[in-house]
Amino acid sequence: MIHIVPLIHTIVQIFNYIVLFYFLALNFFYLTTTILAFFSLRKYARRMQAVDLNALIAKAGVPPVTLLAPAYNEEATCIESTKALLSLNYPEYEVLIINDGSKDQTREVLIEAFEMQKAERAPLASLKSAKVRGVYRSKYQPNLWLIDKENGGKADALNGGVNYCRTPLFCAMDADTLLERDALIRVVRPFLEDASTLATGGIIRIVNDCTIRSGSVEEIRLPRNLLAKYQVLEYLRAFLGGRMGWSAMKATLIISGAFGLFKRSAVVNVGGYATDTVGEDMELVIKLHRYHRENKIPYNITFVPDPVAWTECPESTKILGRQRDRWQRGLFEVLTRHKVMFMNPRYGRIGMFAFPYFYVLEMLGPAIELPGYFMFILAIIFGTISTSFMFAFLMAAIIFGIALSIFSIALEELTFRRYPRFRDLFSLFVLAVIENIGYRQLTIYWRMHGFISALKKEEGWGKMERKGFATKK
Repeated sequence: MIHIVPLIHTIVQIFNYIVLFYFLALNFFYLTTTILAFFSLRKYARRMQAVDLNALIAKAGVPPVTLLAPAYNEEATCIESTKALLSLNYPEYEVLIINDGSKDQTREVLIEAFEMQKAERAPLASLKSAKVRGVYRSKYQPNLWLIDKENGGKADALNGGVNYCRTPLFCAMDADTLLERDALIRVVRPFLEDASTLATGGIIRIVNDCTIRSGSVEEIRLPRNLLAKYQVLEYLRAFLGGRMGWSAMKATLIISGAFGLFKRSAVVNVGGYATDTVGEDMELVIKLHRYHRENKIPYNITFVPDPVAWTECPESTKILGRQRDRWQRGLFEVLTRHKVMFMNPRYGRIGMFAFPYFYVLEMLGPAIELPGYFMFILAIIFGTISTSFMFAFLMAAIIFGIALSIFSIALEELTFRRYPRFRDLFSLFVLAVIENIGYRQLTIYWRMHGFISALKKEEGWGKMERKGFATKK
């Protein structure tokens, strides 16, 4: 027993150093992407001041686009989000709502609200998808279609939509997402400027407690719910500080499934969306990278910071936990499926830089960070931790995280300023300080649960509940 105690002390110390290195590496990458994002956003803002989007469109012409919106039990939000899609400022586009075997009244609500009737529409591709039960078209909105199919999951529904897509580009999104009127024009710009562009993504913002009128966000404010407020901060950090930075390095690995524009032929060439993972959005992007790298075909995949899609986020720990569990499972499934890319120079900066970051620090991170908190407490109890190490740990785990969150808020304030009220801005700064004590550990627990679920090969999305938008007539 006497010999066991020193051994435990040694193990605790070694693991604490591993955790400290993990935090330092994680924050180094966060700092790198955030700094790159700052310069990229500043450059982008100056560039957009000199660009007349309408003139660019008139000069280059814009390709027609099909909006694909899979819907499963979206009765509460599908009307407002569809109205938003029909009011977009874009010359030529179609809207395909794919009802993925909903068990509520999604199909009936859409048919009644938009006076839809059965119509003929032939598929142009044969990606794997569940059986289509019927195709409907609005009588007074001829560019609005409803594809009614048997349930197969979101990826399956998207494949069904791609099969019926007639345009060179399609926009994949969620049925409960609200696009701003000029979002499509802004997100299509990289396709006009670079013919090798395969995919672009816009920013996702939280719509909870914002006021909606006729399918558009009329009044922007922070949610009243504390969990939703935390997610506003997370999304700002992930998109403005994260994806903007990765895009600057030409290493975009994720385009949100809630809002992404894709070249249809490229997606068909790689076999469409994988239906055996809950991370189908990331899997498609990695598959596009892999296919074009392996075949030495020039391409571009990028992030655009100003096209906005508004989405409703979970407001209960139960639903939010399910979401984060699913995200972590999806990350695990996708990265292990394409592990051949890990540190493989054949895949350039994707294989040598982006993939290792997501594999080690994001996928394996919860298995390091969550036990790390317990080991840190044990070290304090055993008295085996020095004051300097304690300070370094707290700096890496908490103080640095606070600084990065504040910097992300500053990026938002310096660029888009979507939260003009002082109390909202003040709340974000307060959240940036307190989220690292309590909320962060909770999200790590959910991610750890998702990591274990992935190891156990559990399947399914989990039930997601919607309360609907705060609308004005």
